[in-house]
Amino acid sequence: MKRAAVIVRNGSLATAVAMALAVAVCAFPAFAQQNAPQYTKLQHDLARGWNTWNTRSVTSHVLLPEGLSINVGIKNNAIYQEAWLPEALIDRQGPDAEQVFPGTHTSISHAEDGRYTDLRVRWRGHEIRIQTATEQNDLILLITPLKNDVALAPTIVFSLNMLWNRAGTLQKSKDCITALLPGHSVKAYLAGEDSLDFGIPVSGTYFMTVLDGPVAVTTGKPRTVQEAQTIVDRARRAVEEQAGGDPAANQVQRAIQTVLGWDTIYEPEHGRVVTPVSHIFNIICDGYMLFDWDDFFGAILAATYDRNLAYANAMETLNSETPAGFVPNFSRAKDWKSLDRSEPPVGSMTVLALYRQFHDRWFIEDAYPRLRRWNEWWQQNRDVQGYLVYGSDPYHAPWQKAELTVNTLQGAKYESGLDNSPMYDGIEFDTQTHRMPLADVGLMSYYIVDCDSLADIAAELGKTADAATLHARAERYRTSLNTLWDEKTGAYLNKDLRTGKFSPRLSPNIFYPLLARAATPEQARRLVQEHLLNPDEFWGEWVIPSIARNDSAFKDQEYWRGRIWAPMNYLVYLGLRNYGFPEVRKQLAQKSLDLLMRDWEANGHIHENYNAITGSGDDVKNSDRFYHWGAMLGLISMLEKENAEPDDQSK
Repeated sequence: MKRAAVIVRNGSLATAVAMALAVAVCAFPAFAQQNAPQYTKLQHDLARGWNTWNTRSVTSHVLLPEGLSINVGIKNNAIYQEAWLPEALIDRQGPDAEQVFPGTHTSISHAEDGRYTDLRVRWRGHEIRIQTATEQNDLILLITPLKNDVALAPTIVFSLNMLWNRAGTLQKSKDCITALLPGHSVKAYLAGEDSLDFGIPVSGTYFMTVLDGPVAVTTGKPRTVQEAQTIVDRARRAVEEQAGGDPAANQVQRAIQTVLGWDTIYEPEHGRVVTPVSHIFNIICDGYMLFDWDDFFGAILAATYDRNLAYANAMETLNSETPAGFVPNFSRAKDWKSLDRSEPPVGSMTVLALYRQFHDRWFIEDAYPRLRRWNEWWQQNRDVQGYLVYGSDPYHAPWQKAELTVNTLQGAKYESGLDNSPMYDGIEFDTQTHRMPLADVGLMSYYIVDCDSLADIAAELGKTADAATLHARAERYRTSLNTLWDEKTGAYLNKDLRTGKFSPRLSPNIFYPLLARAATPEQARRLVQEHLLNPDEFWGEWVIPSIARNDSAFKDQEYWRGRIWAPMNYLVYLGLRNYGFPEVRKQLAQKSLDLLMRDWEANGHIHENYNAITGSGDDVKNSDRFYHWGAMLGLISMLEKENAEPDDQSK
């Protein structure tokens, strides 16, 4: 779904990335938001303590709210090829890039339970393990050498700095570094031999030591390496003991918590904790990148273990609202947003799910006005002949001449979230109306669910007139959606509104009317039996491909041209729940879990997308190896185990 990934990771298009991201956005003033005081407090509570808050490096540990960082850098001491790794990222690519294998990362909201992180870094013949734990607000940072394939051991540099222009000064004495902060001070100590190497280009104040054995840096008071190892091991065992229960379920929960833990950052431009999709995208975009449906799904994932983070991900996505009243396709550093397009409207279903889980009325009171404006925007701006279509609206800005995608077919494709889907091959774009004249089954289904979910929220808030209007709106579009049923095919099909002809191309979108409760039981049966379980179309060892297997584009296995995407599996699963199909759901949950665990257990990867033929996520460069929505493949299995059987209407 990420156009930046498509562009950045293909060298032939590398020159386009700056334009594609810079000119498809606008430095428009941020839409003023007034969040509830409960949410302000929630963000205050999140942004506290030691954690991997710095998006620039997963080896940087930062104390909030002060902004004091301790960063781990690595120097390769080869005689003729010395090299310096000041920062480390998951999934940086290139011949000399570091490989990061992320391990456990505990919940960020419960500092009193102790935080624990664990990762391995492999670089230029060295492999090290970096673990952290907290004890009474102190950070214990332990580094253990695991492997060294070169003659000389690496040098480790622990550099201390103040991030984000926060107030504070650093002083180094013989045995410690003192950070003088407003109102208090923090002392850091090296458990190891401090050495000098003036050839390392590191700024700030630092400890330096040759890694010929375990070393540690601790705050608060000096500790030996053995003491640091004891504290870290105790934190590790506490995490393992806390899991208990079903090992398979624990593994899924660990995958979800790990990917969200490492991807969660402190975003200083707006002073907030949030979980963007990956560090790589944040670096490309000068600090952070939020995508609409991606980060709503990130809220759903966070809700499995952390209420505060779930709320933060949902609210910060809504807080990106544009002056036109829609949630943009993306928002990034400098408040640049896609003012021409939105993305699939899954916000109301997300907010309603979180409310039903946590029951905080202030949350829906805060979210409702923005969700309502967004819902109305779709009807007012994307309705053609009573159907919903995707589009891309022009806007005036000095850089418009350099624009690549605004008011183009590609811009409308981006609004679908399915950037290069074969469904949109050959579709003409109307530059006068700024619309793709294709009645879209997926969009219609999302929108019906959005209307019904928002109506339920309105009813909960006592807004009975709004609820009635929204339910009526859902019924109107549900009726329209049902005219897209093709009896011969036994499926809902997109329709060209210029020719009136159905598109023959089949994607998982054909199943989304089950999510919208638009299909009859017989139509649901045909969709499942004739298409979902058809090995020539969507079933197989690895499921669900983003285009039917017998489509000519399936062999491409390039992004949305045939690869498997966790959100599609998730939405199809939710649709199946509306109609029963217990055995099919069970199989889909297991196949989704198997796909996730394949690369998770082997490499610690949670992919943006997966090959539908081999099940691998590592076969292409433009499948981010640590993209949080990939964990939804495991969430399906959790839902299948936790929820009671609905009435089976499929028989």
